[in-house]
Parts: sequence; structure tokens; C-alpha cells
Amino acid sequence: MTKLTLLCLPYSGASAMVYSRWRRKLPEWLHLQPVELPGRGARFDEPLQTDLRALAMQLAKELRPTLKAPYALFGHSLGALMACELAHALRALGCPEPVALFASGTAAPTMRADYDRGFAEPKTDAELIDQLRTLNGTSEEVLANEELMSLTLPILRADFLLCGRFQPVQRPLLKCPVHVLGGKADKATTEQLIGWSKETHGSFSVDMLAGGHFFIHEHEAKVLRVIKDQLDVHHRRHAMAVGA
Repeated sequence: MTKLTLLCLPYSGASAMVYSRWRRKLPEWLHLQPVELPGRGARFDEPLQTDLRALAMQLAKELRPTLKAPYALFGHSLGALMACELAHALRALGCPEPVALFASGTAAPTMRADYDRGFAEPKTDAELIDQLRTLNGTSEEVLANEELMSLTLPILRADFLLCGRFQPVQRPLLKCPVHVLGGKADKATTEQLIGWSKETHGSFSVDMLAGGHFFIHEHEAKVLRVIKDQLDVHHRRHAMAVGA
């Protein structure tokens, strides 16, 4: 069976393993491949990065030797920005473009001036904890665990800098479809989400789901349905081409 690879990029402070549970819930033809960033998970001993474009190129060089078409990219929050930059980095290395880019839960690259305001400088531990509290994705019990926070906050600090210091650049647009997911109670505005349409010559769609910033967990089944439905057409097309 021809498989389509789904590369998944994590949100700020997280390991790519937050997506591992999706493996049990996706169809057999869709191969989930979490992309771990340096400084977390199995790459915990590697230095954290604060230059998003340089990190995307590092990941692209790591992925290129084994990456086979067709593939798609999914990222939530910071991961969406990273997925977009990874698509450009892979193209720069001579790889085919993804069949689709899924950008979830964040403002478009060209509309981040207000979205990332105040994130260009390192935040204190207290400021980071307040930010986690605002996002409603971390329990008070976890926030009060000093040992756990001592491991998490340096990662989160670096990840916020990845976003805050990001600057869009002029370059050829992507050609693949871009599918955006947003939370109706999340920070990103409709205008900031629609701004993702400026990243591609291809088709564009927006799906709004109930919930705040972590709607991808609150409404996981709906998120996976959107991904599956959008990628099914590409899978069928590739399978027909291979069989022709």
C-alpha cells in the first residue's frame, strides 16, 4: 500500500511525542512521523535554538536523506510556523514540496507583529508560568511542580524567542494547498488566520473549531478528521499514478 507521510511539528514547550497517540487513530495509509526539535525528548542533550529559519534548515538537512514523497506537514502554534519554514527549507534543498501544509492555532507569518508583541526578549520564569496559565493548557499542579518546571521553562523560553524573533522574508510562494485550523476562543483572529492564504499559490481553507489554544487536544477527533479528509484526495491521486 502506498503511504503518505505526515510530518508533525510540536508547539512551544512540547516534545513532538504529543502527536504519537494519533498513530492509533489515523488510517493505515497515513504514516505519522513526529519531528523532534533539539533540546527535548530524545534530543534533550542538544542545545536549544532561538533562530527559527536556521532550525528549519537543520531539520530539513536531517530529514532529506530518508524523506519520500508524498508527504504533508502539520504544526500547531510554533509548530505551524516551523512547518512552513521547513517546507521552504526542504524545497531549497531540492526536495519536492509537501502535498499539503496544515497550519494550526497561530497567526500567519506576515501578520505576527501584534501576535508576538513582547516575545522578542527572554521572559522570566514567572512571566512564562503566567503565559502557560493564560493558555489554559497546563494544570496548576504541574505549574507548582518546581522540578518539572525547571525542565520545561528553558525550552518554553527558547521557543517563545523562536516566535518573537521571527521575521518574514520575500521569497517564492509555496505551491501546495494550505489548510488552517483555528480555535474559536483562541488568541489568533480570523484575519490573522486568513493571512496564511498569502503563503501559497495553491488552494486555501480554514476550519474553525470550538475551544481555546489547545483545541487540537480538546477536539482531537475533529482535527484528525480534517487532516484525513484533506489528505485522502492526495493519497488517492498518488495511488492511481503509481498504479498507472
